[in-house]
Amino acid sequence: MSIIDRVETFLVPPRWLFVRLETSDGLIGWGEASLEGSAEIVRQTVSQFSEVLIGADPSRIVDLHQILSRGNFYRGGPIFSSAIAGIDQALWDLAGRRHGVPVYQLLGGPVRDRIRVYGWIGGDDPSEIGQQIEGRVEAGFSAIKMNASGRLGPLATAAELDEIVSRAQAARQALGPERDFAIDFHGRLTLANARRLAPLLEPLRPMFIEEPVAPEKTALLRQITSSTTIPIATGERLYHRTEFRPALEAGVAVIQPDLSHAGGITEVRQIASLAEIFDAQLAPHCPLGPIALAACLQVGFATPNYLIQEQSIGIHYNQGAEVLDYVLDSQPLGFVDGYAALLSGPGLGVEIDEAAVRAAGQVGHSWRTPVWRTADGAFAEW
Repeated sequence: MSIIDRVETFLVPPRWLFVRLETSDGLIGWGEASLEGSAEIVRQTVSQFSEVLIGADPSRIVDLHQILSRGNFYRGGPIFSSAIAGIDQALWDLAGRRHGVPVYQLLGGPVRDRIRVYGWIGGDDPSEIGQQIEGRVEAGFSAIKMNASGRLGPLATAAELDEIVSRAQAARQALGPERDFAIDFHGRLTLANARRLAPLLEPLRPMFIEEPVAPEKTALLRQITSSTTIPIATGERLYHRTEFRPALEAGVAVIQPDLSHAGGITEVRQIASLAEIFDAQLAPHCPLGPIALAACLQVGFATPNYLIQEQSIGIHYNQGAEVLDYVLDSQPLGFVDGYAALLSGPGLGVEIDEAAVRAAGQVGHSWRTPVWRTADGAFAEW
């Protein structure tokens, strides 16, 4: 019987953490546990979890997921869940390679032939919206996402509100009625700001408003969803199906679990099933590396209520390395007319350039979340 006999992790630029599992018969599986800002801590957690993994049967994916996620008396949260996510992806990669099929075949087979993807425009404080959208449209994308604003106080000024709306107007004008844009607030809004902004944005018909309030304020979401016809999206900082249920009960239309934060393929599949009950769509968060993106696509091809996929090729966070720097063949992660084609390779469907990963791992990274302050010196959500 094949067993896991080696667990390795690699901190690679710009801000990612890769997990490599090797079996006793030489099979290799890759996962991504890239918790932005805390990758070193997750790396230590993977090292601790290796005590469970070494000598284990890699085909017992759900059983190992149960042990890693519930075997500790203290559990949950972004650190544990991200470590488990990277391991879980690698286990599914191993399983697909063992059987010579893509992971989506092990999940029941494809329900679609391609997945719509969107491209990011702008940085943390966006500007020059029209010019950036033009570049994305020329690249074939029919949907984009933009940050709504920079730092905001608890009650935005009229000028700040107008600036957000004007950016959205510029996006709609550049895209026309046949393309989509989503607006990401990164949890920077207070409830009051969210309720003031949503009616102003409604005439522009954004695809969704993302994370209007911080995740610890999930209890406030019902007041936002009931005050606007714009679909509300959230979930990149929720890590288990039990955390998604209150958001779904509050009327969220789009949920955005991160395959590298929310327990990996095993957990996100269950989150998707829960969302289906509430008529909600899946649009996984993924401003990360190639392994995370491949894992998202594998889930997407086997999940009926899958709306669209985020991807980070060329995103403003990628300084020092790019998504495709770590794959031997970029074709599986290429997009045609704004869509990702059905992956055909075994496992996660991408071939990792191990030499490039090992070389980058020697460089490493220490990326940290920026700290923002308002004009009076108080802390502001980034």
